[in-house]
Amino acid sequence: MLPTRQLWREAAAGYPPRRRPSMSKSRDMMTLLLLLLFLCETQSWAASKPNFVLLMADDLGIGDPGCYGNKTLRTPNIDRLARGGVKLTQHLAASPLCTPSRAAFMTGRYPVRSGMASQSQVGVFLFSASSGGLPPSEITFAKLLKDQGYSTALIGKWHLGISCHDPGDFCHHPTSHGFDYFHGLPLTNMRDCKLGEGSVFTAAFRLLVLLPMQLIALALLTLVVLKWLGLFRAPPCAFLFLFLLATLLLGLLLGFLHYFRPLNCFLMRNRDITQQPMSYDNLTQRLTADAAHFLRRNAETPFLLVLSFLHMHTALFSSKDFAGKSQHGSYGDAAEEMDWSVGQILDVLDELKLANNTLVYFSSDQGAHVEEVTVKGEVQGGSNGIYKGGKANNWEGGIRVPGIVRWPGVIQAGLEIDEPTSNMDIFPTVAKLAGSPLPQDRVIDGRDLMPLLQMRTQRSEHEFLFHYCNSYLNAVRWHPPNSTSIWKAFFFTPKFSPEGANGCFDTHVCFCYGQYVTYHDPPLLFEISRDPRERNPLTPTSEPRFWEILEAMQEAAARHARTLQDVPNQLSLGNLMWKPWLQLCCSSLGLSCQCDREDQDGRHSP
Repeated sequence: MLPTRQLWREAAAGYPPRRRPSMSKSRDMMTLLLLLLFLCETQSWAASKPNFVLLMADDLGIGDPGCYGNKTLRTPNIDRLARGGVKLTQHLAASPLCTPSRAAFMTGRYPVRSGMASQSQVGVFLFSASSGGLPPSEITFAKLLKDQGYSTALIGKWHLGISCHDPGDFCHHPTSHGFDYFHGLPLTNMRDCKLGEGSVFTAAFRLLVLLPMQLIALALLTLVVLKWLGLFRAPPCAFLFLFLLATLLLGLLLGFLHYFRPLNCFLMRNRDITQQPMSYDNLTQRLTADAAHFLRRNAETPFLLVLSFLHMHTALFSSKDFAGKSQHGSYGDAAEEMDWSVGQILDVLDELKLANNTLVYFSSDQGAHVEEVTVKGEVQGGSNGIYKGGKANNWEGGIRVPGIVRWPGVIQAGLEIDEPTSNMDIFPTVAKLAGSPLPQDRVIDGRDLMPLLQMRTQRSEHEFLFHYCNSYLNAVRWHPPNSTSIWKAFFFTPKFSPEGANGCFDTHVCFCYGQYVTYHDPPLLFEISRDPRERNPLTPTSEPRFWEILEAMQEAAARHARTLQDVPNQLSLGNLMWKPWLQLCCSSLGLSCQCDREDQDGRHSP
């Protein structure tokens, strides 16, 4: 539409008058113009928002991938990821156990702040019908990104609870924490989920069933002998009572063994059970196909994909294409299958030409479980490399995990960074990149990784990091300003058993208090930067600044403690125990809970 002034000029010059466009036609053109501007703005906004693919292994040791020094376990795709990005060599899990570590990863906060750190020996959820879990008040990075218009999905393991008060509230479920789509295992993979692989409850069986059965048998034998000697004649009801008690205990044991697997080892798609009990047949392939489908379906919009592997937690499993192919038995087979899955995801990003606009992160929730050895002597735990300890303790082997970040064109390929970083750092990093402000009503313990990854700074923003064993402050790490030293002070350490071992083999995991630990006063001090194996504790004689260093670390611990608030303990005995009214079941036939609605190609993601 020409301006009025231009029409006047044309009339003055003797041109025949132009017909003015009708108002309706003008409005149509204006609408079209606005629509084009909106589409351009939308495309510009989408292009400016990076995608995120976060890959989380379970119990993978830092010594397992080839890019971290393993020469015999084949991980070409994880290695490819490392070559194309930054390898973090002092990347630390916020906890050495699954549930608290994943809570910290999701929220950017120490798990003690959300009540996801236990005060008892049991530090993780063991039943799907527990009432504890990641509180609805917690903010995950998925919530923040969903508010920014991202499509969000979690595929694989959750292990942060399902419901609070009734089986339909799903207050702890992934879909209540910012994920548009969930497909996977709401609890965790464990030996009891796979027939013939043993049980994680063996010690409990001995204490609660076998020991009482032995006492009952001894009591029955004593009564029989006394009666035979004529010293005491027990009434028949005494024999009947002991017999019924033994029958009850045996029945409870058999019932537990029969029902545990279907009641706890099942797959869900969003809030519906799709397979109960879970089948391991091509499980990795199914979940990987679903993840790839999610990427393809959301290639035109910003997305967040968290692919949370069931590997390498026992029970170990792998498909026929990988079984028996590695040099490390069933553990190696599973690791190489997981690496294949990583490769599939990277290939899809390349296929869709999304690699340059996608930040990919790979890590493990804690170190390898070194105590995982079968009754036949097969080692089913991974390698923590040169580092001491493993899962469930805060020696470096339990918390120093693989950490790889790739973003072509934004992060320089082939870098190696030895500064202290944490899996809590992912929360503020992805939030800032997605354009989301951080919550202002709570402490965020993670730090934005981008300045370090882009070499805009040479130092981590973490001067202090605090290492918890469940809810107990176990150790403090200090990287003083203007210093290359990294100090680590332990307030207590686990008692390895048997003596001289590199783990707590007698109890299968290390515990955090009482007779299972040794308390240190003064704290046990190491210079991690010079002694990463933690073999040579320092003394006032070997380190002149010994007391000065400890004083600074204890003051930091005291300041940190003042930032903590009392919150409900999500891992209390009451929240951990099985509650029948919270049990999810895909059928109405009592506790049989048998169904299979899994699509074998995994193509269900939105």
